[in-house]
Amino acid sequence: QVQPVESGGGLVQDGGSLRLSCTYPRRAFTFETKAWFRQAPGKEREFVAAIGWRGESTIYAVSVKDRFTMSRDNAQNTAYLQMTSLKPEDTAVYYCNAVRGLGDTTVIGSWGQGTQVIVSS
Repeated sequence: QVQPVESGGGLVQDGGSLRLSCTYPRRAFTFETKAWFRQAPGKEREFVAAIGWRGESTIYAVSVKDRFTMSRDNAQNTAYLQMTSLKPEDTAVYYCNAVRGLGDTTVIGSWGQGTQVIVSS
């Protein structure tokens, strides 16, 4: 199954910013709701944010609301996650995936390799 390609992670200081990208090849899942998830060491993967296929509606986990912004460019088949005011607890591997919808973030695609975000204190 087609896997997304995540990029943009890195090492950043507490309070810093990063912009993650997620691109699907071959126009896969172009008109599906997309979501970002993250998995910190020793923890379960958790939902971070999702965006409807038109890009007009978004939802966020409470822990990132007002700090992270998700957007998408369907012409490029790419979703983005702008992260600001980063905290050490945001350290994780970040993954994207297509999901059933904003009301049901059950994934419907394969997982990619993810992109590592490390926030130093």
